[in-house]
Amino acid sequence: MVGPLRPQFILFGSSIVQLSFSNGGWGAILADVYARKADILLRGYYGWNSRRALEVLDRVFPKDESNQPSLIITYFGGNDSMGPHPSDLGPHVPLPEYIDNMRKIAVHLKSLSDSTRLIFLTCPPVDEERVNKNTSEYFSHLVRTNELCQTYSEACIKLCQELDIKVVDLFTAFQQRDNWETDCFTDGVHLSAEGSKIVVEEILKVLKEAEWNPSLHWKSMPTEFSDDSPYDLVAADGETTLNPSEWTFHRAIQWD
Repeated sequence: MVGPLRPQFILFGSSIVQLSFSNGGWGAILADVYARKADILLRGYYGWNSRRALEVLDRVFPKDESNQPSLIITYFGGNDSMGPHPSDLGPHVPLPEYIDNMRKIAVHLKSLSDSTRLIFLTCPPVDEERVNKNTSEYFSHLVRTNELCQTYSEACIKLCQELDIKVVDLFTAFQQRDNWETDCFTDGVHLSAEGSKIVVEEILKVLKEAEWNPSLHWKSMPTEFSDDSPYDLVAADGETTLNPSEWTFHRAIQWD
């Protein structure tokens, strides 16, 4: 534990979460946007589905913890939506069970505290052509289609509407970008830096529009240790200092 204690934003999900700090990932971008405002904590598990998430839910988010997260961003569905394997092994989860699992996850997370806010992310689309070309001697044939992704995405949206949970429709958001198949993925499934930018833009849009008190949008949150100081850089007049606490000019994108 280090202080001062900041609001905690937890990213919880499968590989799109685990890899979100790699290669210009969306988790790393959020950590930069929320520098000195909130701690972005990663709980991502490569290859996991909603079944495995339920198995560890109480350990990742214990109800008796005194300091509960301010925000939990949850993503499961990409692996659940893969086609079933004849052996019954693998990550596929039938749609009714997926909906039930996500409902249980949502109910648990909502129970953590009155001030814990939730955002669910839906399945993004996949580049089917690249997925089908990316064969490996180590894996059996992987069935990933946009028809399946859309079905699970729509189910997630419907559930979130029912439970009054904020949801980001990544399936639609990605396809609004030109050349999304080639630009948004590293391998047809996992996100490139360009794909991650879409995720950040959509999350920040939700946070800005949400009528939460207190607001969790970065521009509305206090910056840690932001007082003026004589130890700051000296201004051109030679008599005053420049407080850099709110500087954002280093960012290639000036996020709203």
